[in-house]
Amino acid sequence: MEPLDRFGRMMQEFMVRKVRTVSEQNRETILGMRSKKAALDYQDYVQKSLRRTFGRKPSKSPLNARTVGTVERDAYTIENVIFESRPNLPVTGNLYIPRELDGPAPAVLGVCGHSANGKAAEPYQSFSQSLARKGYVVFIFDPFSQGERLQYPDGKGGSYVGACTAEHNWMGRQITPLGEWFGAWRAWDGVRAFEYLQGRPEVDASQIGLTGNSGGGTMTTMILAATGAWFGATPFSMAAPSCYITTWRCNLENELPADAEQQPPYTLAAGMEMGDLLIPHAPKPLILLGQEHDYFDARGIEDTYERLKHFWGLFGAEDNLQLYIGPRPHGYHIENREAMYGFFGGCTGLDTSGEPELTIEADETLWCTESGQVDEMKPATVPDFASARAQELAEKRTPLEGDALAKAVTKLLALPKRPSEPPHYRVLRPLSGREYPANKTAAVYLLETDTKWEAQAVVYKLEKGARASRPIPGEGPATLWVPHHSSDDDLREDALCKKLAKQDVAMFTCDYRGIGESTPNTCTHRSFLGIYGSDYFYASFGEMLGEPALGWRVWDILRTLDFMGQYGYDQVHLAARGWGAIPAALAALLDERVVRVTLRNAPISWGEMVQTRMQQWPHAVMLPGVLQSFDLPDVYRELAKRGLQLNQPFSAEFKPMQKKAAAAKLEAVGLDAGLLG
Repeated sequence: MEPLDRFGRMMQEFMVRKVRTVSEQNRETILGMRSKKAALDYQDYVQKSLRRTFGRKPSKSPLNARTVGTVERDAYTIENVIFESRPNLPVTGNLYIPRELDGPAPAVLGVCGHSANGKAAEPYQSFSQSLARKGYVVFIFDPFSQGERLQYPDGKGGSYVGACTAEHNWMGRQITPLGEWFGAWRAWDGVRAFEYLQGRPEVDASQIGLTGNSGGGTMTTMILAATGAWFGATPFSMAAPSCYITTWRCNLENELPADAEQQPPYTLAAGMEMGDLLIPHAPKPLILLGQEHDYFDARGIEDTYERLKHFWGLFGAEDNLQLYIGPRPHGYHIENREAMYGFFGGCTGLDTSGEPELTIEADETLWCTESGQVDEMKPATVPDFASARAQELAEKRTPLEGDALAKAVTKLLALPKRPSEPPHYRVLRPLSGREYPANKTAAVYLLETDTKWEAQAVVYKLEKGARASRPIPGEGPATLWVPHHSSDDDLREDALCKKLAKQDVAMFTCDYRGIGESTPNTCTHRSFLGIYGSDYFYASFGEMLGEPALGWRVWDILRTLDFMGQYGYDQVHLAARGWGAIPAALAALLDERVVRVTLRNAPISWGEMVQTRMQQWPHAVMLPGVLQSFDLPDVYRELAKRGLQLNQPFSAEFKPMQKKAAAAKLEAVGLDAGLLG
């Protein structure tokens, strides 16, 4: 049977309205500045706001840097280097040193784009060799999950979740409940790489540039933002991010989901656009590099350039900001590399000419390990750090209960003040012929749960006959079902849902925004759970807005309860399945009209998800920072007072657990195994 998806554009347009508003206000703010003092005040505001994005500055540990190999070439030497950005977290890199140096020379830190072979990829070898021939010391290193640094190694030279961006997005989801952002981990690697480069005797520490393309353009931008947040200033004398800078408005409007490290939390909440990430670098030299045929919209980089040109001008440094848009598709093609050479040469006095003839090295020549993977060193990985951090937080947390737990939930979900009046709703045509239990049809109501930004929830009420009018008032009990992915699917296919629907009790269901009838048809049709799917896309933008997607879901359920309450249904059995179990549990905690709770295929804890390498729950249920305050067992403990039943819990791998295993896990987190249905 064809799925019901009448509102597939709702999430997209809801988000566009919100992000457009932020982007337009940001433009007015920046272009409206008229003094250097205003610019300095705003720069201070940006750096303070970014501290929330990047989180606590990691503690510095010994670099333990060592050269493990040397490659001699006609104009330069390549040192293959390993250092540790965190304890036992190795970073592999290549240091290019010109042969003829009269003294300390200008240097460039190169950061790789999303290439599987990292620092050995042709564009990154090209600019490293070229800059070395022009007299720069160059250090370029492998980012996480690229080159020699897989974080989910399969022992055969590959990754068991998929190399490069697949690992990035996997890690990004996994560390979210810890209150950490993957982009900050990458930026810290850059900070430590800078410290290594700065400490080399061949380097003039006052002249160190920074450049990268695509994911490297991202990292260039994020390193500048992070150093501003963590240290109050950027240490680089010049910078050239390529093929990343546009606007978040463009990315959203163009339905372009970006990687985990490209969606910095809380930035839109602070009123910032993408260009604000570069403001900590002002008024030092900066060239923005783009491509005319890039999927990072060239209109966005022109818009950003206009804003930043005005901002740099307030310092009297308008000439320190340049823009170059190359003629090609996405990539650090020769035209963009040569624009960077010319710009950096103008800053340092070194050669500004184009790119010389080059010979690209074999990947193996640039390896810092024998196998081509740091896995041979038995290092720590990001999942290892995440698991240890989850355990540390669990040991530190004081269990929350009652009002304290409700307040913590409300705060983390960023829920607004609940209106006293029920939501306005539209009456849609009833659904018949859908094979619902007991030959029932569904009256359909479109609840306007967010009137300001125009978001809705779709609510069904099962009826014995067709009904296209407001609900019949009732008294006493009712059931509200929150589906896994679709009310329509669950009513036809889920055993528990069908059982409840057959009972002689009013039966409602709720497709909260982005689920069921409003499952987005964006980001490639039906790509809901893909690495760049719509679940991830809108959840990421929600984090940037400081509005967790889980908060939207809980809010829609709460407003559905308000809708039911106005018709006398104020003793509610709240039942849910799968993805719907977490928002249903949190909504139940916050509404006393819920007198009974049944959760089918619910997870045991967010902690287990973080500590499970192959966790399979979607991004939208990973509540940012939740493990710093509470975990799901705290919620379940409260709901046990209202007859909570956990029906066939699911593991972090999203698989059903045997009753004995589920009981053991419940007891391990201090819950009574009697909760199992």
